Amino acid sequence: MVNSQENKEKTKRKSRTKAQSSNRERWNERVIQISRVTKVCKGGKKLSFRAVVVVGNEIGQVGVGVGKADDVINAITKGITDARRKVITVPITKTNSIPHLTIGNFGACQALIKPAREGTGVIAGSSIRTVLELAGIKNILAKQIGPNNILNSARATICALESLKTPAMVANERSLPLEKFYS
Repeated sequence: MVNSQENKEKTKRKSRTKAQSSNRERWNERVIQISRVTKVCKGGKKLSFRAVVVVGNEIGQVGVGVGKADDVINAITKGITDARRKVITVPITKTNSIPHLTIGNFGACQALIKPAREGTGVIAGSSIRTVLELAGIKNILAKQIGPNNILNSARATICALESLKTPAMVANERSLPLEKFYS
């Protein structure tokens, strides 16, 4: 009796680890920027690295993270961990686009994102393109407005994607039937 319970627990543990490893395999990570930063201390300058990382599963989930460490590999690892903590879900239409036009602000950067027709592709520059591709959006027009700061433009894109709403979400908020939006 005790052995059968132990075996059941072992198989549960194995299935959990398999599920966790399959979850990790489908996430893609891209390093957008690695910068060398220095801090002036009493004994001189202290050198460290900052990595900006985007994580996404290409089916509607994406996150941006920053990691700082004394070497590049640790900075990237910390950035990936931070990005996984900040994952958001993006509503994607049947044409692999977004439901409506939106503008995201972060700092002085603005990201204007417009839905596009089938076959348009991802027309965007800088880190906006990386964020949109890892979110799984295939047809979109985007424009970065303001300074050319890679981290702020990526975060502005995340803000724009967070503000997206589907017709079903709006109907639910307004307590109206969904058919009223299409007539």
